[in-house]
Amino acid sequence: MSGVPDRLSPMRELTPWIWVLAWILGILFVLMAIAGASFGGALEGFLNGAFGGRRYAYLMTTLSRSALIIGMALSVMLSFRAGLFNIGGEGQLVIGGFTAALVGIAMPGPPLLVTAAGIAAGMAAGALWAMLAGVLYLYVGVPLLVGSLLLNYPARYITSYLVGHPFRDVQSGLPQTHLIDNASWLPFFPGTRLDIGILFIIATAVIAIVYTSMTVHGYRTRMTGYSMPFAEASGLPVKRLALQTLAMSGAIAGLVGAIAVFGIHYRYADGMLVQPLYAWTGIVAVLLVQMVPWAVPLSGFFFAALQTGAAGMERTAGVPKELAITMQAVIILFVASRFSNLTFEGTRTETEGGDGT
Repeated sequence: MSGVPDRLSPMRELTPWIWVLAWILGILFVLMAIAGASFGGALEGFLNGAFGGRRYAYLMTTLSRSALIIGMALSVMLSFRAGLFNIGGEGQLVIGGFTAALVGIAMPGPPLLVTAAGIAAGMAAGALWAMLAGVLYLYVGVPLLVGSLLLNYPARYITSYLVGHPFRDVQSGLPQTHLIDNASWLPFFPGTRLDIGILFIIATAVIAIVYTSMTVHGYRTRMTGYSMPFAEASGLPVKRLALQTLAMSGAIAGLVGAIAVFGIHYRYADGMLVQPLYAWTGIVAVLLVQMVPWAVPLSGFFFAALQTGAAGMERTAGVPKELAITMQAVIILFVASRFSNLTFEGTRTETEGGDGT
């Protein structure tokens, strides 16, 4: 009889996922019935919009978007696994992208050097912005959840002012910087509109997975995430580890901003990194797979396909693309319920005692 719970446990883990899939399909049917669209046509439009197109153009769009979402998800994963609830990725993304654009526009020199310097500057800016939240948390007492969130706003509004006034390309008529010289743009893969920025994200994903699973530093940060007082009592430099982890998290966010500047937009425009919700989608993508490192890229790709596929449904079947936002909201509710159950069960165990009485 002792072996029965072990055989049943995978099914217990799978059951919530089956339920959320059933909820998504149910809501999908209802919304399509309201829109008067056929399920078959909508499904065909979704698949074509996410993975099809002439010469797989829509698939390239999905991959391009997934690179940015996965990058932000990796940024969140590193900090969350260390017990550092850094939800300021949006600010770090914006600061990194804006800094990369300024370097790309103002720095003279060979195009490859300009690109490398711009990406490095974006990563450094994102790291410093994340460390600012860490300093407020460790030395001033501002909760990291609050401090990192609030730092999103000055990042957005300062860059909004700068691209609207001193660094504005006046002739464009929009709040945006001048274009980066096209010789410094990230090149496309031959025959596609997909830039090589995705290779940076793939390399970052591999490094992040190896770091969290196979390195001493990654083990120490995970131990800090499990219990900071215990890690401190064990002699670990908790504050230094926290700042280092936040710096890595912010650097990845800055890298994503730099890739968006050098590979997609070729300048920094007000709101270009905020409105697509890359940072917040990255958070949901991480929580959906419960911070399992190897599953984070798959989750990020899923959300990118959800968004581009919704646009395909609108073109083909007339189903509003806001359907993707509704589906994402259902997934967020599922994630919230999963984590509330885990918290409740953990609290109950501590309250009742080890014997369950």
